[in-house]
Amino acid sequence: MAVVLSAKTKMLLLGPNFGNLATVLANGSPHVAPVWVDYDGKHLIVNTAEGRQKMLNIRRDPRVAISVMNAENPYQWVGIRGRVVEIIHEGADEHIDKMAKKYLGQDKYPMRRPEEQRVILKIESENVIGNL
Repeated sequence: MAVVLSAKTKMLLLGPNFGNLATVLANGSPHVAPVWVDYDGKHLIVNTAEGRQKMLNIRRDPRVAISVMNAENPYQWVGIRGRVVEIIHEGADEHIDKMAKKYLGQDKYPMRRPEEQRVILKIESENVIGNL
């Protein structure tokens, strides 16, 4: 069941604050990767590319956890457990450019590889903890 996020949590997700996304490897051990985060009013959003380890893990097991710290004060943070409820290719290229503007101040994502297919992960929050 989805948990409603507080206004402070939403602001943290909308700001240029980095997240650490944990997924589950096939052997049951955790895999953690730094990610840019976004919020669409209902879901926490992460943009990645097909073929990456986190995508392989999520396609097998949609359970995830993410921690996000305030870039200006890392003692302010939120931890969210949930699951990926939607995987979308449409609009993912435009979204990563939006994230590049947010995190890098650049109009286009500069690290895009010609062969990669971007993907948006929509995460439904099931448990939220933190210090905001």
